[in-house]
Amino acid sequence: MTRLPELLAPAGNWLCARAAVENGADAIYFGLEKFNARLRSDNFTEPELPALVAFLHERGVKAYVTLNTLIFSRELEQLEQYLRSIIIAGVDAVIVQDIGLCRLIRHLSPDLPIHASTQMTISSRAGVEFAEALGCEVVVLARECSLKQINQIQTQTQAKLEVFVHGALCVAYSGQCLTSESLGGRSANRGECAQACRMVYQLIADGKEVNLGDRQYLLSPQDLAGLAVLPELVRTGVSCLKIEGRLKSPEYVATVTRTYRAALDRIAQALPPEQGQDQYNLEMAFSRGLYPGWFEGIDHQKLVHGRYAKKRGVYLGEVSKVEGDRLYVQLKAPLKPGDGVVFDSEEGGRVYQVEVQGEFSLVGFGKHGINWQKVRPGCGMWKTSDPALDRQVRQTYRGESPQFAQPLDLEVHGVIGQVLTLIGRDRGGHVAQVQSSMPLVAAQVHALATEQLRKQLGRLGQTPFYLARLENHLESGLILPVSELNHLRRSLVEKLLELRRRPQVWQLHRQATYRQLLPTLEQGANHPPVQLTLLVRDLSQLAAAISAGISVIYCEFEDPRHYRQAVKLGSDREIILAPPRISKPQEQWILDQMQAANPSGYLIRNYDHLKFLTRNPDQKYIGDFSLNLANPLSAQYLMAEYPLARLTASYDLNFGQLQDLLQTSPPTWWEVTVHQHIPMFHMEHCVFCAFLSEGTDYTNCGRPCEKHEVKLRDRAGVEHPLKADAGCRNTLYNGMAQTAAEHLPALISLGVRYLRLEFLTESAIAVSRTIAAYEQLLNGKITGAELWQTLKRQTKINNQMGVTRGAIG
Repeated sequence: MTRLPELLAPAGNWLCARAAVENGADAIYFGLEKFNARLRSDNFTEPELPALVAFLHERGVKAYVTLNTLIFSRELEQLEQYLRSIIIAGVDAVIVQDIGLCRLIRHLSPDLPIHASTQMTISSRAGVEFAEALGCEVVVLARECSLKQINQIQTQTQAKLEVFVHGALCVAYSGQCLTSESLGGRSANRGECAQACRMVYQLIADGKEVNLGDRQYLLSPQDLAGLAVLPELVRTGVSCLKIEGRLKSPEYVATVTRTYRAALDRIAQALPPEQGQDQYNLEMAFSRGLYPGWFEGIDHQKLVHGRYAKKRGVYLGEVSKVEGDRLYVQLKAPLKPGDGVVFDSEEGGRVYQVEVQGEFSLVGFGKHGINWQKVRPGCGMWKTSDPALDRQVRQTYRGESPQFAQPLDLEVHGVIGQVLTLIGRDRGGHVAQVQSSMPLVAAQVHALATEQLRKQLGRLGQTPFYLARLENHLESGLILPVSELNHLRRSLVEKLLELRRRPQVWQLHRQATYRQLLPTLEQGANHPPVQLTLLVRDLSQLAAAISAGISVIYCEFEDPRHYRQAVKLGSDREIILAPPRISKPQEQWILDQMQAANPSGYLIRNYDHLKFLTRNPDQKYIGDFSLNLANPLSAQYLMAEYPLARLTASYDLNFGQLQDLLQTSPPTWWEVTVHQHIPMFHMEHCVFCAFLSEGTDYTNCGRPCEKHEVKLRDRAGVEHPLKADAGCRNTLYNGMAQTAAEHLPALISLGVRYLRLEFLTESAIAVSRTIAAYEQLLNGKITGAELWQTLKRQTKINNQMGVTRGAIG
């Protein structure tokens, strides 16, 4: 049989947990009240944890706790107590994003399994190795990896890899989305995503709105469905397939888990797929359109269709004619009274009548609830609710008795005059043994045969087991009362369940504390003078920075061929190059091209950069914001393990949290970005290709990113600039510049010596004016409040959207 990966299902509450268990999940993942990336879910409480783990283990299902958010400095003490509870509860693993949290777990427990969350943005072998060095034994790859890339990474490492197989797709790389933080102070890295990707946007190219017809949801991907490529996915050798959906209903969890469980079992038995009913069930569970995501490679025309962002379900057909509260449609899927539908116009309701009339069906609705002025011929109709199917699904997890059974192997031993010994083994390695209370005797008529034993001992219907194998080692011609066999069966099952309920026992260093991992603070150190550093994105901005006397300049150009010229222009400065934020297999050429420019150093943005760009002792390396450093434990690890000159504080920190970080780690380690257009969505999805070309990827799109200046206008009227990088990934930047101007004096007093200004599309004149304004503050000529007012005036003069205080304010 084919070795199957583990099937991992989501659970936002107890009903979802039961739905996952009763429909064949091998493991579930869930969050507690804090430190998990789905705070809007019901979640479980810390006191509930032991009971939940016992329930799951009794059913042979593993329990994974999500601690997959960034951790702030003041939370370390509370987090430590959380971890102690989690370790003692005997969960099977914790899923982690934060580097410092990985260190703390290993400090408290050397053997509690750690899984690297997809929030760690791992898309290459180097990322897997980085996670392994932190003590992670399973690595969840970024959802943007194709089957080919997954297979390549798996063949290069012995690590266990996990991939998402079904559910909602974030348009941005997980761990690299700052949209909610930028627009509303709700960080996706803290479980507070506001789903701005599901909103309407208008495409502005070269200052004019592009008419895209009914395509308005430019950043809302279809939902991931890996069912069609499941055999290929299994062949890659990944250890775990993960279903998204901790915010979804128990019906969703049950349906998706059951579908993939059955599909995996068919693969194991070399049986053909049954995708017709499966597709219907998955679409009814939840669907914005189902698509294999990036598994089969990049196709920008299909990933985001742009027509809707809410659940649609099963497509029923186009409305042919409307008569009052009835309509005619040529149905493409079953429809019956009681089903719920929605139209492309977002109108919807419950069906009261379905009458077949030739090739069309007459569909009637109630008198209220639908604005028929918005439902016209040609409008698409979708089935969003099937109450009969929902009732059927609920029956799988609402009953008292277990619905999903796991295999149990039995052995029967005995000789005449001695007791019968019954041994049971489950597939989790648990073994139990019971003996009869009376001896075996010679049979007068019907001796115990294998079939009778199978019949009697296989009566496991009220238990979580089914009889898989029975080995009969009894002497022939023996008998034991049926009542005794029943008693043996019940006793054996109870012993096995008791064994399974026991929590995993992990080591816990009770004297260990997070304080032992804190970095040593500098006492009375001589701090260097405060200086501005600049990040520029074209050669004219670079020239302005050089003219202004800036000595440390970061260059991030879409075209790497311009880096040689940049290094030459700034030959008497530190010209530090900024590689793309994401690295994937077969993209080493980008780093090679940058190295050929022989810069002063690099802005280190991911784990590939840590591995491949930090080898020259004569160059300078600065860890960037994308490493998500938000606490002193994370910072101390990188500063100790890699030759980094300094680190950039996470953009998820407000001023109070940044202050805590600067007071618990050496402030000279840190560079703080105080002026920028914050990068909101960083995504594999190319808006240029999808909506300004008919191409599928960079090979046939015609490179509209090089020909047009593109912005996306949101519902508030703010136009956000869109840029492509060397890897053809898009970043949508906040249209309003953000500044920490009013906090600069406090940052300097806290010991920060490097203050970064980042520019996007500003002219050379605007760059010069902004530099001059900040230097006035540093020289004591204006206050932070006056700088704020100056920046507001300048943005109006430069015809920009404005300036805000942003997250740090």
